[in-house]
Amino acid sequence: MSSEAPPATPPGEGTVIAAGLRSSRATFERWSSDPAPVLVPWFAGAAAIAAALLFAVWVVSRLVTPDPTPVFLPGITEPIGLDDIGHILGRNLLVLALHATACVAGFIAGSSIRQVAETKTGLSRIVHERAGPVAIAWVVAVTGFSLLTQALGLGMTAAAMAAQLGIGSGTLILTVLPHAMIELTAVFLPLAAWLIASRRDEWEELLAATFVTVALALPMLVFAAILEVTVWPRALEAVSPFA
Repeated sequence: MSSEAPPATPPGEGTVIAAGLRSSRATFERWSSDPAPVLVPWFAGAAAIAAALLFAVWVVSRLVTPDPTPVFLPGITEPIGLDDIGHILGRNLLVLALHATACVAGFIAGSSIRQVAETKTGLSRIVHERAGPVAIAWVVAVTGFSLLTQALGLGMTAAAMAAQLGIGSGTLILTVLPHAMIELTAVFLPLAAWLIASRRDEWEELLAATFVTVALALPMLVFAAILEVTVWPRALEAVSPFA
């Protein structure tokens, strides 16, 4: 009788996912022991994207014709209510969710699919090997579309708002900086983590990065929303002859 052991069965998708979760736990432990080298690039990258978006908003606001339709401004045109904070949070959470999804997609495309592909043969292996780059390209396209639509939408709103208040769009951008930089940095944290991981080919860390960046972003978004409905109206009153 032969004493040879049967050939090992290659791990499947479930094993790969479990390995990804174990890798994420190890990543958490490594980051918690020395968080600065991880957090500083994330925040710097997110702040840079936020500043670039605000600049794009200013450019768009200078190029478009202001819409004469009155813009709703809590604290200026209407009294402030809790629903105003809820509306701001809902809008920003939607953007944060999109960027967090990009992080998870990057983890799946750059790490998990590669590992699953190694367990496949024939046509199935080819499909899995090609799926990763396609998924990454999709994430890039969706993220780029998001940034473009935000720049256009916010730019047109800024133009209408500046005209309504009788101030320049540059002055308007300056008044939003205190809450806008906090808000935009928060929603762009997952995107910054995605960009850094893709440059370093550290896709296996993106699942952990998703949890950490979202946890960091949530209190920032709440604080920014409070600033937007309390401090910003007073800033507008200080610079606008019509507020």
